[in-house]
Amino acid sequence: MTEKNIYMDNNATTRIDPIVKEAVLKGFDLSGNASSMHGPGRAASAAVNRARIQTAKLLGADPEEIIFTSGGSESNNTVLNLVYTHMFTKSGRKRIITSSIEHPSIIETVESFKEKGVPVTIIGVDTYGKLDMDALRSEAGDDVALISIMMANNEIGTIQDIGQAAEIAISCGALMHTDAVQAAGKISLDVHALKVDFASISGHKLHGPKGIGALYIRKGLNIEPLIRGGHQEQGQRAGTYNTPGIIGLGAAAEIAFNELVADMMYINKLRNKLYRGIETLIPNVHVNGHPEEVLPGTLNVSFPGAEGESILLYLDMEGISVSTGSACATGSLEPSYVLIATGVGPELAHGSIRFSLGKFNTEKEVDFVLEILPPVIKRLREMSTL
Repeated sequence: MTEKNIYMDNNATTRIDPIVKEAVLKGFDLSGNASSMHGPGRAASAAVNRARIQTAKLLGADPEEIIFTSGGSESNNTVLNLVYTHMFTKSGRKRIITSSIEHPSIIETVESFKEKGVPVTIIGVDTYGKLDMDALRSEAGDDVALISIMMANNEIGTIQDIGQAAEIAISCGALMHTDAVQAAGKISLDVHALKVDFASISGHKLHGPKGIGALYIRKGLNIEPLIRGGHQEQGQRAGTYNTPGIIGLGAAAEIAFNELVADMMYINKLRNKLYRGIETLIPNVHVNGHPEEVLPGTLNVSFPGAEGESILLYLDMEGISVSTGSACATGSLEPSYVLIATGVGPELAHGSIRFSLGKFNTEKEVDFVLEILPPVIKRLREMSTL
């Protein structure tokens, strides 16, 4: 087992930025409850409000449009559940539209709605993972309550045209939500310009702490809270403030906003180096996702004749952390539903590896991966019965 620690699984979670870590630790010294009126409470409240401003700036939102949550999954569930409640009380609209490659927090929730009799329309994607806009346009009618489309996919990195999807939602009178968890802090994001009603983000995807996220809710929309029992977050999300976590999210958002352009250029340079190296050094590879409209650090590659889980384990023994394109690590033998949705066959899907690079990766690390990966693939292909 090597002593190297090369982390290339940033779409799963990111290393906390040292500046963010310091801010979080200082947040633990704010012992007051941010809802209290005394001095310690006011100090904590001021820190929370500052983080709200920082987070709003990253999203192109107003501070009062930001609700802090426990993360992306809660934010996504909040939107879906409030729309579900609204459908059966006020709007008369009964249908939800989403895509075939959404995060499980969307997919599993709408599946539960279907079991309750809610009409759900799933829009497919092309071979690059781009949403079929013509299909979305044809399905968008006056019975649609919500359209929910992720901004960038966590597995293949394909970026969607959320502005166009939002225009379709507006044209049929539906609300528009985007899961921006993978996009925030990695690409430019302006929720007002995109004209979305809701957007979800998560702190640990942009070098912030785990267990903290945010939901953008367009000004003027009144929601039914998913969590009740307190006045926090304008009555839209009850619970004592996670002050250190919120401070950490704010600090991470501010850093991401200030360094966005430089980070995008640097990370994309690393990805391109890795991409070119793999295509040059390893025969018969298949790159998944869009060749251009893709997150700067995401590279999903299928290696025919080699199992993804085996590749992952061999790389792990060399101190290289990546992700596989199937769910075997979680106890399922099914290949990635995202790759299957793009038309990738089961063999290629099982043989895929996702490299997701971040700002703390280096060119030397990419060089090491390109040194280790080719003989690993060669060895596995020689052993394979495929």
